[in-house]
Amino acid sequence: MPGARGVAAPLMLSALLLHLARASLPAGCLRVSDILSCSNLGLEQVPMWLPATAATLDFNHNRMVRLEEDSFVGIPHLITLRVAHNRLSSLAPGTFRNSSSLRHLDLSSNHLYKVDNHYFQELVGMEELLLFNNHIARVESNALISLRSLRKAYLSHNRLTDFPFFSIQEHKHPFLVTLDLSSNRMLKLPLEDISALPASVQSGLFLHNNSLVCECAMYSLFRMWEQKGFVSVQDYREEHTCLVYGEPRASVQFLQHTRFFENCTVKAQNLLGETMSNLQVYAGHSGLLQCQTSLKGRHLTYQWVTPHQEYIVPPGNNNAMRMYANGSLEITGARLEDSGVYWCMVQDHQQSRNETHEVNVTVIVHRYEVEPFNTGFTTLLGCVVSLVLVLMYLYLTPCRCWCRKPPPLPATPSPAYECSAQSSILVPTPPATTEGPGRKVSNSKHVVFLEPIKEAQNGKLREASASDQPKPHAPRGDAGSGGSFFSDTTVVP
Repeated sequence: MPGARGVAAPLMLSALLLHLARASLPAGCLRVSDILSCSNLGLEQVPMWLPATAATLDFNHNRMVRLEEDSFVGIPHLITLRVAHNRLSSLAPGTFRNSSSLRHLDLSSNHLYKVDNHYFQELVGMEELLLFNNHIARVESNALISLRSLRKAYLSHNRLTDFPFFSIQEHKHPFLVTLDLSSNRMLKLPLEDISALPASVQSGLFLHNNSLVCECAMYSLFRMWEQKGFVSVQDYREEHTCLVYGEPRASVQFLQHTRFFENCTVKAQNLLGETMSNLQVYAGHSGLLQCQTSLKGRHLTYQWVTPHQEYIVPPGNNNAMRMYANGSLEITGARLEDSGVYWCMVQDHQQSRNETHEVNVTVIVHRYEVEPFNTGFTTLLGCVVSLVLVLMYLYLTPCRCWCRKPPPLPATPSPAYECSAQSSILVPTPPATTEGPGRKVSNSKHVVFLEPIKEAQNGKLREASASDQPKPHAPRGDAGSGGSFFSDTTVVP
């Protein structure tokens, strides 16, 4: 059937092309989805044909000496390219033509001697560039100028004696947060160019393990970075060394041993070229960060960098942070993790000028609303407990004679009456007593009463008072027995 043949012909052609394509790949290449790995195969050049759908290409550990023009032109969606551990000494002009989608490029551990201006001029979307462990002695002034999306660049373990800091100081790289130039051969640093860099770049500028000559200005710069808590200094304090009088054998760890800089008169004030302000915000409340700048005009653009290296541009970020036309940043519903240093970067594209302003934000917990409730509750609870204890004391505690307060001492001592049985002595009346007038004398009846004894007071014995005179328990008796009521002679039965 003519219709069936018309449909089958393209399918057969596609299958044939796919077969030829697979046959053109070097033996040993592994293709999985949009990843093509041809590592450690001894390749001396990039294969002529590469799958158009590839997003990741891995050519690590091969023998490539040079990348030729249009090596990756047929891969419009290429994101990651790895050509590390080869023998690359140069890149031909137009190597990355039509590769604007490339985000990650790894050219580490090769034999590159310099970075020419034409190497990366097509890579406008590049975010991460790895050039460490090469033989690079020079970076051209405009070699990185086209990398406007660059965030991280690693050029450590090379042979650099200088670096074009001025090429990135005018905010041509607004997203740059890491620039690793450690383990090179720099003798002096262009401090003015470095101090003109945005604070976000300075905080991620790694310069340890170089051949810096010890001088006060250099020391002041690193000391200020240390005081500001820059990771590039704090994490590598021991690796920051300098040469005393430029002598290679007199290397000192200047952040650990500061005695060599005690006589320095150079001060680091305003060395970073930025102003700083502080702002305190209560948790859950809003705080407004002002971007102070001396730049004027209608061509200003503002951008903020959070302590977590997050870039914020107008209109803001998911309603958690809002930006306004004047560059101010509002933190809505502040949280404790929002504390830290915020950088405002202002650019004047017309005059090619920029400024940086720093705001230190501290989020504190709002406590004054809960303290009155706690204080009032504690006071009320204390009153209730006190009232209960008073009621228990008045109505539940049994009263005994011994718990009563003794009466005050009179002027003249007299016998005292004590209700305690332990302080009383039984005294019988003489046998010659009667039960009353006109009655017979009874020798078997006795009057028993309590006779006072000496009572202890304050650890001493005292005489009983007159008001405590004992009274007879039996009202009956004759006149002859009256002497025995008040007898001072104690009779023990």
